[in-house]
Amino acid sequence: MDGMEEGLRERKKRETRQRIADMAMGLFMMRGFEDVTVAEVARAADVSVNTVFNYFRTKEDLFMDRWDEVEDLPSKVVRERRPGESVLAAFRRDFLDALDTGDWRYGLNEGAEEFGKLVGDSPSLMARMRELEHSTDVRLAHTVAEDVEADPDDLSPRLVAAQILSVTRLLSRLAVRRKWAGESWREILPDVRRQAEAAFDLLENGIGRYGVRS
Repeated sequence: MDGMEEGLRERKKRETRQRIADMAMGLFMMRGFEDVTVAEVARAADVSVNTVFNYFRTKEDLFMDRWDEVEDLPSKVVRERRPGESVLAAFRRDFLDALDTGDWRYGLNEGAEEFGKLVGDSPSLMARMRELEHSTDVRLAHTVAEDVEADPDDLSPRLVAAQILSVTRLLSRLAVRRKWAGESWREILPDVRRQAEAAFDLLENGIGRYGVRS
């Protein structure tokens, strides 16, 4: 088989996977995660149940189909920070950019409150979300340690990762809670920006110069 045929096969597999995930999320949004079966997802995507499980190990994986991407997002911020920019400064810039553009990566986008409600209503999704947060923490700490060539016994990369991710998650949860309470994003986001600036300023006094790229 030549490269073109192989490329076509991989593309079709990606398209099938995406179609299954999209159909699943549509059903979850309409009826809730717990009330949708894998068989119903398969019918909606016009595939067999076995095909669904070929792409997704569990029903929870259908919901969290972007796990790998989400897990790597904070590490990507570190890897792509600018010359002269610290780890903290890179996160401040990236978070505020996501807030201003309504990007999904910090949960500051239209529909984030619906996603959060689905997770909150399902014990199994709550467990998976905690697992995702832990794996993201570990990956970010490893990325920071590697980038600054930290000693294996140096706790600093883990402390830096934990503090930054705590701030971004608290801000995201604040925004979603206010959306649940009936406020509009137009009302919420200016205050989230103000609180984000204040939170990052607090961290600046402790870890602001850590990991400045030479």
